[in-house]
Amino acid sequence: MSRPLDETLRRAVRDLADDAAPAPDLALRALGRGRRLRRRRRVGTVAVVAVVAAVAAAVPFVLLRPHPAPPPTTPPVTATPSPLVRAAPDPDWADGPLVLPGGWVVTSLLQRGGADRNSYLLDRGRGRYFANGRYDVVLPAPAGSLVAVWDDDRARQVGLVDLARGTTRWYEPGRALGWPSWSPDGRSLLFTSGRVDHFGFVVLDADGTTRSFTVDTVRFLCTDHCFFVWSPDGREVLLQQTDPFRSRSESARHPRHGVQFFAADSGRPTRFAPMPGDPAGPWAWSPDGKLVVVQGQKEPLLVETATGRVVNTLPAADAVWAGDDRLLYRRPNGYREFVFADTTGRELVRQPFPAGFSSAEVTIAPG
Repeated sequence: MSRPLDETLRRAVRDLADDAAPAPDLALRALGRGRRLRRRRRVGTVAVVAVVAAVAAAVPFVLLRPHPAPPPTTPPVTATPSPLVRAAPDPDWADGPLVLPGGWVVTSLLQRGGADRNSYLLDRGRGRYFANGRYDVVLPAPAGSLVAVWDDDRARQVGLVDLARGTTRWYEPGRALGWPSWSPDGRSLLFTSGRVDHFGFVVLDADGTTRSFTVDTVRFLCTDHCFFVWSPDGREVLLQQTDPFRSRSESARHPRHGVQFFAADSGRPTRFAPMPGDPAGPWAWSPDGKLVVVQGQKEPLLVETATGRVVNTLPAADAVWAGDDRLLYRRPNGYREFVFADTTGRELVRQPFPAGFSSAEVTIAPG
């Protein structure tokens, strides 16, 4: 109770005492009434204060509490489509060319199995395969009708068989030569010469003309897996270049910093292209020439030809371009099929081999 109210009560009590006979319980009743009034006011004040305090305590949490975070959104799951798996070729597959995804064709198959050997060669003119029981090794040209052949009875010689004309001519391009590769037009064979006194390359033309060129291994340093391959247009050959400023180990492929080109008709050095690995051949370059597939020091790589920048890794380095943005290669890790994939390595189509030829040595060419 407030002080003025308390004082008023006292005066009222005194006035009643002066005008009336004393009543023994009057003061008690007055005091009791005063206590009741004080309790009511105190309880009311406490209740108001409690409500205000509760509101004051609750408001900051309502106003300052951060809005509840929305439930986390799960990124949409994009299922990678499974590649289309083609049926295995029919038993009469030899009656027509085996066409691979992207339009390439199988030009030869050699299945080795103990003493048995099944070898088939595509005759483009007749559009079918015939069994080869005459030559130990055959290497058909990617275009035209020529086939390079080897016979164990003709040491250091290579034969050029013209399937269209039915002729065979034998030549001796040199000694200590590595495995050859055909030019893109199918008119010349390229050999790597590994003689101690002559490191370089040898070109054997369809008419038997042989050109041999020496390459300075100090100026054009190549160590480990050194072999010449054709450029995409067949006018140049190239040699891998070891990076002289990085360490080398016998337990790993030696690091590369590019490839050196040479004119195929003169052996003259022409240009250098930066890339951290080895192209497998003329079809390692994309049709527009902007990308190339190489075997890097550790894994196959897709590389920009202008800068040598690695675009991404790939499943296989021995790949050919079968379209503007499509690659064709043998599926790695022993699976044997041919794979048609995009430039990220995502498989689009798988092509099995004929029955009995799942592990055959195969050559392919544009259709």
